[in-house]
Amino acid sequence: MIEYLNIGIRFALFANLMLLFGLPLFALYALRGAERLQPSLLPVETLICWLAVSGIALSVLSITAMTASMAGVQLLEVDTESVKMMIYDTPMGNAWFMRVIALIATLFVAFRMTKAKFLPKLIFVTPASAVALASVAWTGHGAAGEGSAGTAQLIADVIHLLGAGAWFGALFALTIMLFRRAESASEEYLRLSHRLLQEFSVAGTVIVALVFGSGLVNGWMLVGPQNVFNVFGTPYGQILVAKLVLFGMMLSLAAANRFSLTPAFERALQGGGVTSTLTKLRKSLVIELSLAVIIVVLVAWLGTLQPPAAL
Repeated sequence: MIEYLNIGIRFALFANLMLLFGLPLFALYALRGAERLQPSLLPVETLICWLAVSGIALSVLSITAMTASMAGVQLLEVDTESVKMMIYDTPMGNAWFMRVIALIATLFVAFRMTKAKFLPKLIFVTPASAVALASVAWTGHGAAGEGSAGTAQLIADVIHLLGAGAWFGALFALTIMLFRRAESASEEYLRLSHRLLQEFSVAGTVIVALVFGSGLVNGWMLVGPQNVFNVFGTPYGQILVAKLVLFGMMLSLAAANRFSLTPAFERALQGGGVTSTLTKLRKSLVIELSLAVIIVVLVAWLGTLQPPAAL
């Protein structure tokens, strides 16, 4: 029971921190000037505040669940002293403490955002949330290595998390924007949505490269070259393959969005009949976001299993 609870908590924490990093990053590179201040477009400030609060709560739940798992007791049986020992005496606890500090700083700055100082504070929030997300690498397999190989694995894990967060946050933001009712969306709003899709297409190329490259490094170190041809022999390998299949499906959808649906959307804006193309874009984004959610579930699950290279 505690194992499934850990997977659920890890999933919720991963998804929360990815959104907390990905949303302000998207607002920085895709939105311009006054666009960042329009809650009707993307409620950046509100989302950051809620995600920071829930991130703190999930982090508290996470450290308690990790302590329970290591002590072999139920979640409600964990005592305060054991949690303190976990926080102060383990690398995972130190990473947790760093994450909570970053989340508190993010919440404080986001809560005090004003129109006059919105951009500087958004610039602060983005790296602070990146620190919170990167701290997750110290609670998983990425921190298990030693020496230069262990350092490379940890760096790759951090890059993988940040790239995934950037992708996840952008998909969430675009889905929110494109699901505005077509009859209430002005032509200006639709043209803005098209521009944001193009902005994400450019950034998405870099994001995919980072996720793919860091994933190769992680896979090589966690699976091991000697286990490549019998990867199906372990639960870890089976889930990893499922994750890679879903990732491939996401890449296919992203390519279709960039090279087919987004240009078709532009043509529809110029010649009319935008509703049909908008519907196709919405469906594609929902499927891509759903695949991303499933992948995050699988990542949370993989973190509780022994990788083949460690067997």
